Amino acid sequence: MATEDIALGQAQELRRGTVVLACLALLRKPQYGYALLETLNDAGVTVDGNTLYPLLRRLEKQGLLTSEWNTDESRPRKFYRVSPEGSRVRTSLVREWQDLVTSISRLTKENG
Repeated sequence: MATEDIALGQAQELRRGTVVLACLALLRKPQYGYALLETLNDAGVTVDGNTLYPLLRRLEKQGLLTSEWNTDESRPRKFYRVSPEGSRVRTSLVREWQDLVTSISRLTKENG
């Protein structure tokens, strides 16, 4: 396997865990799935619908998101929003993320 392929796979693993944090950060305001998908991709957090929609359902089942259907338009849409518990988890994950960035920055400078 080429180095480039290995690096690409490892980068994908690194990004996978960030999608939860990104969703919890973005869903302070209600959004429906497709709009969230576009916002994430535009921000450089690459994710596809086959990954995002199951993740949203899992986060809702865990109590981190709430959802409701908007049937005002011709096509019903399910809107997601962070729950109070999701806000607490987001705060904790942001702190963890910042600690990791600090640690990895220190390691890469020391061993650079």
